[in-house]
Amino acid sequence: MRILTGIQSSGRPHLGNILGAILPAVELSKKSGNESFLFIADLHTLTSLKDGATIRSNTLSIAAAWLACGLDTQHTYFYRQSKLAAYHTELLWYLSCVTPFPMLANAHSFKDKSNKLADVNAGLFTYPVLQAADILLYDAEIIPVGKDQRQHIEMTRDMAGAVNRLAQKDIFVIPEAEISEHVMTIPGIDGQKMSKSLNNYIDVFLPEKDLLKQIKKIVTDATPLEDPKNPEEDITFKLYQLIASPEQVATMRANYLQGGYGYGHAKQALYEAILVYFKEAREKFDYFMANPKEIEAKLEEGEARVKPIAEATIQRVREIFQF
Repeated sequence: MRILTGIQSSGRPHLGNILGAILPAVELSKKSGNESFLFIADLHTLTSLKDGATIRSNTLSIAAAWLACGLDTQHTYFYRQSKLAAYHTELLWYLSCVTPFPMLANAHSFKDKSNKLADVNAGLFTYPVLQAADILLYDAEIIPVGKDQRQHIEMTRDMAGAVNRLAQKDIFVIPEAEISEHVMTIPGIDGQKMSKSLNNYIDVFLPEKDLLKQIKKIVTDATPLEDPKNPEEDITFKLYQLIASPEQVATMRANYLQGGYGYGHAKQALYEAILVYFKEAREKFDYFMANPKEIEAKLEEGEARVKPIAEATIQRVREIFQF
């Protein structure tokens, strides 16, 4: 099966990105019979971030995170969206011309911000079309996404179907969304979904002192140290149980319920668990960030490998319009 996953370069990779997208994608890429396309969606980043130097820096850190988390570039297609921009944006235009306005106006990515139209740029409005181009350009069959992205994959299927009907043959593979019901939303330090835009994330690749400072900012209630606490309502506990062993989680749960265990103790335990869980990844991340030419070489190799696939797809679409 051909699987495709992308991550925006709107910021450095955080715990939510790693647990929710990067590690699952790396595991999928290792399964026999899977062919994985893993890319950095730096064109999409422009809807919210316009500074080129920052985008390049973020792209480097995102790529380093993929590599640090075990991505094998010899057995996957690893590339930057922007380096294939001619194909992505050309397909964006063709798809835009078969996509009805109401479909885009109903997209969550637009509706969530439509109460402040002055803040909505055309790139944000057409975001689902570029996302569809990202998928259809490489004949992707399976798209692992969260529940909040299900609508966009349905839109991609509609666009692909419209082109196939126009051509009266299968120009595009119709992709399927793969949504794991077992993947929980990763909470940020304020309890909302961890997000770069909300600035509520934990950057597991920070130096140790900076990482601890970030963890200490996790919001807690005012329950005194000596009193029992409800672990199910606490952000620190929710994060801890994502990366600690079952035995460690059971111990922390018991500590919460019996009292005499403060949130400061829990945050220190979370910090130590992160250092253990990501020990190898943190070392590899620092190595790649110190050797950006190695990252560039791996990305360029991937971009050379995906280019013929993108060219073949664009040629099929051009023939519909006799270009």
